[in-house]
Amino acid sequence: MEEFEASDSAKKTKTIYISTVFGIAMVLLMVGLLGLILVNVNNLARYVKENIVLNVFLDDATHETDVLQLQKQLEANPMVKQTQYVSKELAAQNLQKDLGKDFVNFLGYNPLPQSIDVYLKADYTNDADIEKFKTELLKNNPIVKEVKYEKSLVEQMNQNLTSITLVILAFTGIFVVVSVALINNTIRLAIYSQRFLIKSMQLVGATKGFIRKPFLLYGIWHGLLGGLIAIIILIGTLYLAYQQIPDLIILRNYTEFGIVFAIVIGMGLFIAGFSTFLAVNKFLRLKIYDLYR
Repeated sequence: MEEFEASDSAKKTKTIYISTVFGIAMVLLMVGLLGLILVNVNNLARYVKENIVLNVFLDDATHETDVLQLQKQLEANPMVKQTQYVSKELAAQNLQKDLGKDFVNFLGYNPLPQSIDVYLKADYTNDADIEKFKTELLKNNPIVKEVKYEKSLVEQMNQNLTSITLVILAFTGIFVVVSVALINNTIRLAIYSQRFLIKSMQLVGATKGFIRKPFLLYGIWHGLLGGLIAIIILIGTLYLAYQQIPDLIILRNYTEFGIVFAIVIGMGLFIAGFSTFLAVNKFLRLKIYDLYR
C-alpha cells in the first residue's frame, strides 16, 4: 500500500511539473512572439526610412569628374547611407521604362538633368535633419541646382511608424505583466501540492534554506526548460514565416533575434525562480492547521 501511494504521489508530482513547464513555455512563447513582432516592425521601419530618396539635381554644365567628387563627399557624410549617380542617359532610360514611350526621339533632345540619389541612414530620416542636410548641400555646393524629396511622405511615415511602435510596446508591456501573473500562479499551484512535504521537513528540524534550495533549483530548471521550448517553437514559426513570405528575409537580424531569445530565457529563469521563492516562503510561514484550508 505504501509503495502504491508513493508511486501514485510521484506520478502526480511529475504531471504537475510537466504541466508547469508547458504552462511557462506557452506564456513565454507569447512574450517571444510579441518581441519578434516588435523587432520586425523596427527593422521594417528602418528599411522604409533608408529607402527614402533625396534627388540632388545638378547643373547641366557640370563635368562628370566634379559630379563623382561630390558623390564621394556625400558618401563620407555620417548622415548618408549610400548614393547613386544618375546620368542624363540613365534618367532618360528610367523614364522611358515608366512611360513606355521614347520621349527623347519625340522631343529631339534629353531634357532630364543629371542627379545623385541620396539615401540617408534611418536615424536621420526626419524633416529636421533632411532640411538641415538640404540647406548645407545647397549652400556649400554651387553645382547643386535643387534637392527634392517627398516631404509629406516622410512626415506621414514617421507618424505612422511611431504610432504602430507605441501600440505594440503597450501590448507588450501589458502582456509581460499578465505573463508574470500567470507563471506565478502556475508555480504557486505546483508548490501548493508539496505543502505537506515542506511542513514535514520543517518539523523534523530542516532549516528554511535547506528546504528552499531544491525547490528553487527545480523552479529555475522549469523556467529554463519552458524558455527553451518557447524558443524552439519561435524558431519554427520564423522558419515557416520565411517559407510563406520570402520577402521577410530582408528584415532578418540574427543579433536582435538572439536578444529576444535571451530575454525569453531570462524571463523564464527569473520569474520561475522568484515565484518559487515566494511560494515556498509562504508555506514555510504557515501554521500546521492552515495547511488544510
